[in-house]
Amino acid sequence: MRKSKIKKMVIISLLVSLGLILHVIEGLIPINGVVPGAKLGLANIPNLLALIIFGFQAGFQVLFLRVFLGSLLIGTFMTINFYFSLIGGILGFLAMAFAYFYLKDKLSIIGVSVLGAVFHNIGQIVIAFFIIANQGIFYYLPYLLLMAVPTGIGVGLVTYFTLNHLPLKEDF
Repeated sequence: MRKSKIKKMVIISLLVSLGLILHVIEGLIPINGVVPGAKLGLANIPNLLALIIFGFQAGFQVLFLRVFLGSLLIGTFMTINFYFSLIGGILGFLAMAFAYFYLKDKLSIIGVSVLGAVFHNIGQIVIAFFIIANQGIFYYLPYLLLMAVPTGIGVGLVTYFTLNHLPLKEDF
């Protein structure tokens, strides 16, 4: 029993580390020319993996630790970018968790990922609205959602193929 708890903790730690690496790398990829503020969402791959392999609590831990530690690493802790990442991440994760646990027969992992990307962007726009108090920010949402679909598909595909090469969940 103790061995499996340690194994689970090590794997969750590795997923947090992977999320941090992807978080930093993602910040270096310039796609702002397409849609300002848009990102590929690569750092969400470990969140989705943890959700699927270990459940809600582990997935949320990976998300929170990745956002918190990532913001400390890149110097955005307690800035607007931190809140965008945190609120968007939480809303996107909640949408993915709901879809994965309650719509499993209707949505694939790719669909779950796209839903998470869409809700991540909705969360960011809502936070931006509270910060700038201008309804005009909602006109930006369709552009973000257009980016959310292909990036969500990409994250979902990577997650799907990664899961196919991992040991069975029972081994964890």
